Amino acid sequence: MVLLGATGFTGRLVAEVLAQRAGPESLRWAVAGRSAEKLKGLVADLEVLGVPVPDLIEADCGDATSLLALAERTAVVLSTVGPYLRFGEPVVRACVEKGCDYVDITGEPPFVDQLIAHYDRPAQERGLRLVSCCGFDSIPADLGVYFTVQQLPSDRPISVEAFVQVRAAMSGGTWQSALGILAESGRPTPALDALPAAGGGRRVRAGLARIGRRPELGAWVAPLPTIDAAIVRRSARLLPGYGPDFRYAHYVATSSLVQLLGLAAGAGALVALARIPAARRALARLRPSGSGPSPEQRARGSFRIRLLGRAEDQQVEAEVRGGDPGYTETSTMVAEAALCLAKDRSRLPARYGVLTPAAAMGDRLIERLRRAGISFDLLSPAA
Repeated sequence: MVLLGATGFTGRLVAEVLAQRAGPESLRWAVAGRSAEKLKGLVADLEVLGVPVPDLIEADCGDATSLLALAERTAVVLSTVGPYLRFGEPVVRACVEKGCDYVDITGEPPFVDQLIAHYDRPAQERGLRLVSCCGFDSIPADLGVYFTVQQLPSDRPISVEAFVQVRAAMSGGTWQSALGILAESGRPTPALDALPAAGGGRRVRAGLARIGRRPELGAWVAPLPTIDAAIVRRSARLLPGYGPDFRYAHYVATSSLVQLLGLAAGAGALVALARIPAARRALARLRPSGSGPSPEQRARGSFRIRLLGRAEDQQVEAEVRGGDPGYTETSTMVAEAALCLAKDRSRLPARYGVLTPAAAMGDRLIERLRRAGISFDLLSPAA
């Protein structure tokens, strides 16, 4: 495995996770980036932890030759180099050309749409798995819905609602990517939603999400327009177990109406400003790339996703829960996804192309994440 972008804020956290797994996993891996000096500094920091240290590879997303040389040396590339719409495609192109699998932590719908349009068929033909959105976007929602659907009969129409609660701080790299996503919001992503549902005659649709009070949750909710819903729907199209007619609605949940209105107002203002180039540049300077929340701030972070699944007269409630979503748990999620591709190939479904986490790794990845401390729990059985 090669971790590309290892010296960035999130990349360093992923490197620490992989280093902790390297011994028992017997993993051969390398860290890659533009600066040999920064890579050496990262390795020195890992040595202090007393863990096996990786090899070093110099590679630059602007240098196609270096990316091809990197992809030729490995079975899996894990990329933390964002914004992905700007830096991501050359990495994927190299992986497909040299025949290795790929994972990332993007949450950028136009980038995933681009990958599907350009690389889904070539990856299928070469037997490769290209799996985007392997961080908080979108593993908890995607695998949480997958877990919930498994508790319901697959021969009936199924609907799932997910309610996201988060407490977290943001790094500079995530801030830069978020501004890019907001600037591109509303841009069509035809490939992301164009896949016919597997199994013949099945339907996959967006659920009708409304703003309002949900007494059964003790929360105010509103539609959450992240990439998660599109990833869940793509999983439902790839996997016939989601029933003959599947609907999904994705919400943010807050404790009060005032908090919900504050979130909506703040998000609306950011969208408007991010679409003005001068304002976007000014916002970008507020949190430069490479900066991020302290260990103490991350220790206070958490996430919880409650899922309500229905199949006619049957209903289940499930939950996915973990710590700091943006960095601590995202690093764990993408590291375990990459390890799953590298170490568990014989146990994964024979499914290839541009895939979702659920379609590519499903049960095996849930097993890994549970062992890493991220919970997937059934709160109430079907009744």
